[in-house]
Amino acid sequence: MAIMNDRITKKEIITEIFHICKRNNNLIFDNNLIKDILKRLNSNTNPSDMTKLDNTDKFPDILLKEDYFIAHIGDGIHQFVKGINKVFHEFEKIEEDEIIKWPYRPSILNDFSESESSVLSLCFNHRIIHDFLYQDIVSNPKIYNSERKKGISFKYRIGDVEMSFENLQIEIDLTSENYGFVTVFEGKNTKNSTKNSDSWIKNFNIFQLYNPFRYYYELQQNNKIKIKKLTACYLVRQKNDGNSIIRLFNYIFEDPFDITSIKLVKKNEYILERRQLNDD
Repeated sequence: MAIMNDRITKKEIITEIFHICKRNNNLIFDNNLIKDILKRLNSNTNPSDMTKLDNTDKFPDILLKEDYFIAHIGDGIHQFVKGINKVFHEFEKIEEDEIIKWPYRPSILNDFSESESSVLSLCFNHRIIHDFLYQDIVSNPKIYNSERKKGISFKYRIGDVEMSFENLQIEIDLTSENYGFVTVFEGKNTKNSTKNSDSWIKNFNIFQLYNPFRYYYELQQNNKIKIKKLTACYLVRQKNDGNSIIRLFNYIFEDPFDITSIKLVKKNEYILERRQLNDD
């Protein structure tokens, strides 16, 4: 029985894929190449996870040096594309007047899940999403939890480069709807911060917001649903000494067919302060 190699990193495998594509003068590759490399290296790494790069901290040095990212085409096909900053967006700086102290009494379940859905549930349950999106904590938006959509196809652009998706699978962390105003969410938990470190992620893969955005935009264009306004929100949670800090960034795409047209609408930081009541 072959001994599985757990020391091979995701960055090393992506580097190997990139070198093969460059040697072949073909920047398009598929899941079969990934599986072949994993088999050759006796790696038990999940092949489906290989091309998921949520931020540039996960990039191998070779991609950063040569300025390439991975775009998914669909049907297990991917492509190295030039221009990292076209699809990896730097989070905007939070200003002092955008920081809100938010008193709350935590549920007993708040601190026992590190999933992406848990941070979205936390912010919905404690009315942070209500305040951020609608400026009304007693509003009554409808929410639709994590969904996976299959067989998604559409054409789009990365600036002046024409691209297309065929039979793509997309994931939507959360969708909220309030009187025709629809917002898709991407939620992220980051590492716990310390006094001497800043563990906020610096940027994100715009596809995480764009694909869910385009899914609903296509439904709107095909007259399947009526949407008054469609936006996309990235929500990040960081724990600090047992407490939570939440940052929300709400975006639109000025040109729905161009992923580089992302534009910030608003941003806020919520510092969650635990309330102690008499019966605690």
